[in-house]
Amino acid sequence: MIRPSVYAVMGLLCCLAVRGFGQNSDAQSPVEAHLREAHRLLSENKPDAAIPEFRAIIGLDPSNIDALGNLGVLLFFHGQYAEAIPALRGALALKSDLWKIQALLGMAERRTGDTQTARTDLEVSFPQLQDQKVRIETGLELVELYNGTGDLEKASSVIGMLRTLVPENQQVLYAAYRVRSDLAREAVLTLALVAPQSALMYQVMAHEAARGGDTASAIRYDREALKLAPNLPGIHFELAELLNTLPRTPQAQAQTKSEYKLALKQNPLDEKAHLRLALIAERSGDPKTAFELYTGALALQPDDAEACYGLASLLVTMNQPEKALKLLERAAQMDPTDATIHFRLGTVYQRLGRKVEAQNEIEQYRKYKELKNKLRETFRELHLDPQVPAMDEHDAGSQP
Repeated sequence: MIRPSVYAVMGLLCCLAVRGFGQNSDAQSPVEAHLREAHRLLSENKPDAAIPEFRAIIGLDPSNIDALGNLGVLLFFHGQYAEAIPALRGALALKSDLWKIQALLGMAERRTGDTQTARTDLEVSFPQLQDQKVRIETGLELVELYNGTGDLEKASSVIGMLRTLVPENQQVLYAAYRVRSDLAREAVLTLALVAPQSALMYQVMAHEAARGGDTASAIRYDREALKLAPNLPGIHFELAELLNTLPRTPQAQAQTKSEYKLALKQNPLDEKAHLRLALIAERSGDPKTAFELYTGALALQPDDAEACYGLASLLVTMNQPEKALKLLERAAQMDPTDATIHFRLGTVYQRLGRKVEAQNEIEQYRKYKELKNKLRETFRELHLDPQVPAMDEHDAGSQP
């Protein structure tokens, strides 16, 4: 799909990309006159009227790079792609580092069906482009080309670069979703062909079931995977996370705790297993074990906001707000959008008599709480079942 935004993004930029290059100092005065008139018309936003001027210049001076580049750009944005290509190629032949011109040439070639040449021009120009908007449009064009030929890994690589450049761009996020969904489907299909009854296939089925909100099926598939491969990396933690979403009956809690313990036995460096077991111990009235597990988790991942929050919450219940404060401030720095952290930090500030800071944190809590509720509604509309981090449940009974 060709995005109309490319017109608004690249028009003037590409026109200016070649201005001032290659004007022939030996050109006759009619050339100079046409150039002055053409650029006057462009400055007055009259591109249609400038086209005949650039054509006249090329008729007098076929190697005038200014006229070639600008004519190619103007013809492109008039939808005359086949006519734009010779002019754009002519400008590029005279000066090979006109990256915006080469990017536009690739787009014109794609629109005329010359996808292989288009791909080459877009690939060459994309890493050289300095203008952010032009780089985004060129990258998205490349992604569409790669998708069309099934080169999903290359498309994903370009998406990765675009995400680094503009992490919140809507078009890039949508392209990332499409490409990576296609990659996931391709991997699942391949796995189903080469190992249809394998533990990993059951694990994939569990992931898909969980993503669709079918927790019961996800648990069943993970247990099938365990039967086939008891030492499958990460399987115990994955199953424990699913069990942890069930109502907290004694039986469910016992199974959940058992799986987290098995996960920790399988991988003593599993920081998240430490955290989950710490929370279970805290809820069971065993603060000593909870403290040891939270401390162990922080030792493994000192910059984990969830670990900081968990230990801080425990310290508050142990009447050590000063120690809790440092951890909560650190957690808020690492994860500034987490509403629960702001709420707990606000209560600690209030307890320490710092009313201004407390009020600010409560305002932050309300802001991100509202945003989170909107996100939950969006997920429900998409029929998805997002996992709720353990820290969000920690203060379920104390939040306003």
